[in-house]
Amino acid sequence: MSAASVPKKKRALATVLAAALGLLPAAAGTPAAAAPALREVMFVGNNWEGTVDVIASRGDFAKIGRLDVVPDKSDRLWEIYLNPIKLAYYLGVQLGPGEGHDQLVDDMYTTPDGSALVVSRPSFADVVSIDLATGAIRWRFPVSGYRSDHMAVSPDGTAVAVSASTSNTVHVLDIVTGRQLGSFAAGDKPHENIYTDGGRTLWNMSIGEVNTSLDDPASDWTKGDRHITVVDTKTFRTVRTIDMRPRLDAFGRSDLSDAVRPAVFTPDESKLYFQVSFFAGLVEYDVASDRVTRVRELPKNPATNPDRTTWVNDSRHHGLSISPDGSRLCVAGTMDDYVTIVDRATLNPGELVPASKPYWATVSGDGRSCVISESGADRVTAIDFATGRKVASVGVGDHPQRVRIGHVAADWVAP
Repeated sequence: MSAASVPKKKRALATVLAAALGLLPAAAGTPAAAAPALREVMFVGNNWEGTVDVIASRGDFAKIGRLDVVPDKSDRLWEIYLNPIKLAYYLGVQLGPGEGHDQLVDDMYTTPDGSALVVSRPSFADVVSIDLATGAIRWRFPVSGYRSDHMAVSPDGTAVAVSASTSNTVHVLDIVTGRQLGSFAAGDKPHENIYTDGGRTLWNMSIGEVNTSLDDPASDWTKGDRHITVVDTKTFRTVRTIDMRPRLDAFGRSDLSDAVRPAVFTPDESKLYFQVSFFAGLVEYDVASDRVTRVRELPKNPATNPDRTTWVNDSRHHGLSISPDGSRLCVAGTMDDYVTIVDRATLNPGELVPASKPYWATVSGDGRSCVISESGADRVTAIDFATGRKVASVGVGDHPQRVRIGHVAADWVAP
C-alpha cells in the first residue's frame, strides 16, 4: 500500500508516535538537545585519606563537596593481602613515598562531559573512573607493576596518561571507557607527564629511585636512569630522549641532580622550567637549542634540616606553575615551608609566603592566582600572581597533594 493511500488521520497519528519515539530526524532549524550545563571547579586529592575535595576554582575557593574515591577499599585490600608480592609492594609504598600512610589518590581529571572523575591510586596500582552523580566506579584499569602515579590529560580531554612507576611504563587510556590506547617505556620511575604541540606529543619525566637513603651526591649513580621521554601520541613511539645530566654539566652545574620533578612550559612551549631533586630552586631549559640556559637558586629556610635523607622523596622544592601570560612562575618550597612568585624575566623571587610543606602548585580558573596544596596543614592556599601575596585559604582533607581544574554539572551535589 502506498503512503498516499493511508488516510490522513492515520498518517498524522503515525507521525506523532514516531516523533515521540525519536524515530524521526529533527526538522530543519530545530536545535538539538542542549548539552548539560557545566560548572568549573577545582579538585584537591587528599592522598592519605582517599577523598577528593571539590572547591570553587576562583574567588574564595569555597568548598562545594567531597568524594570518596576508594569505595572499593575493602575489595582492593583483600586482593593485596592474598598476594605476597602485591603485599610487599603495598607495604613498600606505605613505608616509602607514603611516609607511613596509604597513598590513595595521587592525580585526577574529569571527563569532558563532567560526569566522572578519573583518579590514579598509587597504593592500589590502578586508575579508576568515579561517577560524580553516584560515587560508583565506572571502570578500573590496573597499571603494569605495583604503583600508579602522576597523570596528564590531553588538550581535547579524551585521553589520560598515567605513570606506572615500578614498571617504567606510561599507559595512555581513553578517559571515558578506560580502554588502553597505547603505552610506552620510560626511564626509571616515570613521574610527571605533559602534553605539548596541541596534544601531538607527550613528555614524560623519570625521576629514578627516590625512596632510598643513598642521597649523598657520591651515591647519585644508584638512583637509576633518569631522562625525559618524548613520544608521538599517534604511534606512541619515542621521538626524542633528553638526559639533563650532560646539559647540566655543560652549564657548570654537575652538582645538581638530573631527576626532573614538576615542570612547566611557557605558553609558546619554547622554554621548560623544572625542579630537580634536592635543589632549592629551578632550572630553565631552551627547547630549540637543547640546552640549560639559566639556573636560579632560591632562598633556603635556615630551620630546614640539612640532612637530605629527611627530605620527602628526595624533594626540596616540589610544585611549579606559570601564569597564563608566562610572565611569572609560582614555586612551592616544599621542605623550606614557603611559596613565592618568581619574575620570569629576572628569575628573582618575590615575597616568601609561609606555607606548611607545600606539595603542588597550579593555576586558578581565572588565571589570577597560584593555588598550592599545603600538605602539612591540610589546606589549599591561593597566592596572587600580581602581588605575590596570599588571598585565600580553605581547609581540605588529610595530606592534600595534586590540585586540578575540572568540571561538574552546574547543579552538582556530592553523592
